Amino acid sequence: MELSAQIKKYRTELNLSQEELAEKVYVTRQTISNWENGKSYPDIHSLLLLSSLFNVSLDQLIKGDIETMKEIISEQEVKRFNHYGKIFSIHFLILIISAAPLFIWLEQYAFIPFGVLFAITMFWALKVEILKKKNDIQTYKEIVAFCEGKKLDEIHKMVEAGKRPYQIVLKAIISAVVTAAICLLIGLLMHIFLN
Repeated sequence: MELSAQIKKYRTELNLSQEELAEKVYVTRQTISNWENGKSYPDIHSLLLLSSLFNVSLDQLIKGDIETMKEIISEQEVKRFNHYGKIFSIHFLILIISAAPLFIWLEQYAFIPFGVLFAITMFWALKVEILKKKNDIQTYKEIVAFCEGKKLDEIHKMVEAGKRPYQIVLKAIISAVVTAAICLLIGLLMHIFLN
């Protein structure tokens, strides 16, 4: 990263120690050291303070690092998407597996724990959908490319955009059939083993 060299260069031009610079931008000396060694990256507030203190534009300060910043943000988005996806998958699996046992054992009272499980699962589904919308990914191909840190070119993006309405309907039908089949199977197995 070039920003680390830029911070060090402007700091030494102003004859500031790391500790003096840290006081002026409201961080620790260790933070300044990490920035100058490329171990961490200043947040936007710190970048603005540094830019003002060094009397240079933000563009001059971070020259060459914009692509690096985009990559870091993209990596964070992919990690967040994968994390939310895993949590959603686990909750969805628990929801499906617990449906039949809950309704067999608790009968009409099963709506309470099932409703709580359903609400938690939908919360994580909503978080996944928000990230999908934010990054404009909907189809399987777009999601796979995003998870690999890649982007589709414009032609492939348009082709995938054309598939979205069909995939949404197909996804809903497949999800409903799989969920119903699993719940029916679990209910049938419980009925067999409990009788």
